Parts: sequence; C-alpha cells; structure tokens
Amino acid sequence: MGHGERDVLLVVHTGRQVALDAARDTVARLSASGVGVRVLAGEAGELETDAPVCALDAGALEDIELVVVLGGDGTMLRGAEVARSAGVPLLGVNLGRVGFLAEAEYEDLAFVVDRIVARDYTVEERMTVDVEVSLDGQVVDRSWALNEASVEKASRERMLEVLVSIDGRPLSKWGCDGVIFATPTGSTAYNFSAGGPIVWPDLDALLLVPISAHALFARPLVVSPHSLLALELQPNGEDPGSKGAVMWCDGRRVLDLPHGARVEVRRGALPVRFARLHRAPFSDRLVAKFALPVDGWRAEK
Repeated sequence: MGHGERDVLLVVHTGRQVALDAARDTVARLSASGVGVRVLAGEAGELETDAPVCALDAGALEDIELVVVLGGDGTMLRGAEVARSAGVPLLGVNLGRVGFLAEAEYEDLAFVVDRIVARDYTVEERMTVDVEVSLDGQVVDRSWALNEASVEKASRERMLEVLVSIDGRPLSKWGCDGVIFATPTGSTAYNFSAGGPIVWPDLDALLLVPISAHALFARPLVVSPHSLLALELQPNGEDPGSKGAVMWCDGRRVLDLPHGARVEVRRGALPVRFARLHRAPFSDRLVAKFALPVDGWRAEK
C-alpha cells in the first residue's frame, strides 16, 4: 500500500440482493473518491463490482482504516469478529429490520460515503466480555462476546441447575432454562427479550439475566464492570464431563459445557470500536427502533 492511499474493508450479507446492490453502489462511490475497497477472501466471488476490489485474509487488517458493514446486526457481529483484534472501527449500514449496531440506513448511503471520504466520523469503544470455561480446574475453552454470552440447556426437556457467584461469593442456585451475561450494547438484543434492563451504551456494566428461572430471587442484575461473574453447572446425576449445556457467544460462536463445568465471565480485554456519524441520543435510537409512542411531548425549554 503506497503512501497516502486509504483502504476500507467491506463486509456484506451476500445472501441478500439488496446487500449486493448496496455493495456495488458503495464500491463505485468510494473508488470514485480515491478510497480503495477490499473484501474478505471468502466473499470476493459473490461480489461482482465494476470497480476492482482486492480480497483480503481476515487476519491482515493492519492497513485497513474502517470496516464498513452492509447488512443487519448479524452481519455487524461478523464484522466485529474481523475488526476487533486489529482495533479497526466498524461502520454499519443497516439493511435488516431493527438494527441496533448499525449507524445508518440504506437510504443514507451517499451521506455515509461522503463522511468516510472526508474522514468525518468519531470512534467510540464498546465493552465486550471474555468467557472462560473450565472443568476440574483446567481451562477447556475461551471465547468473547460483544452482545452476550448465553448459557442454555442442551436438551429441551431438562432444566439446568446452576449456581451463580459474583466476585468469589455464592449468590444463588437456580433451576432455569439458562443465564445471559450481557454487555450494555447487548442489552437491546437477547437480554431485552429475556426481560433484562435496557442499559445506555455509555455506561460500563455487566448484566446477568436468568432465563425462566424457578425462583423468587431471579431478577436481572446489573453488576460492576470490574466484577467476576461465575456459573457452575450442577451435576444432576449425569456423567461428569458429558454435555450438559451450550454457551452461545453473540449467537455465533458455540461452546459445549460439560456437566460440572464452570463458566467465568469478565469485562473483555479488547473492546469493539464503532465509527459514529450521528450524535443522536440513545433515547432517540430506542424510539426509532421500537417505534415508541412519544406524541404529546413538548420540547423542554
């Protein structure tokens, strides 16, 4: 890459025609403005564009200025997998229905490209969670999540018995369908549908939400970002080490949890960086995404 050249990486929901159309449009607009566009090696074949695009391996992002995502929240989460380790900011153009992670909608595409070309965006960091699974004191798996790590029962008919502890002290044992460990960014995702609280994204906190727990004290908890949250799968007569539950990280990366496993969740060492174009308050985003009734409001003087 020569001096002064700029490159962005395009991550596209290639299964949707609207995304392919948006990709062609984006490539043409950026190329015309002298910004180079790259795509992931695995997706290059599906993107037929007039302007040349270079394929890139997921690990080779050192010269990429921005990862531009065209799709819904699922595609944004895929973009986050690529961008996080390199610390490259993500900019999402939402082509899905309700996209919370994206910064703009499809009809804003020309505006988005102008802002990229002018380097007119700010970058904010969103906290992640790191997850560690151990059995008999030995770490057997590790992962991370931007939205949430959820422990869920492996079979429909059996409830999970879990013992949750916080900062090395036991909190409660629950019979439940699972437990969600979410970030503020993930508070509008799975956490929301499980009845957890909506947390403003500029607040650092860890969320712990039991799913369908049969207990009086099974409320969503909002915990310090410095805390260590732990869950132990209680043996229920099954063979220790056999599959007791599964853990989904962002609904994308799955880990098997054997009976007797211990799961530790803490603030992630690496955040995900988001490029922001708008300074819209989070309340406005909530109102727009959930179509909340606000008629009758008078602007405060």
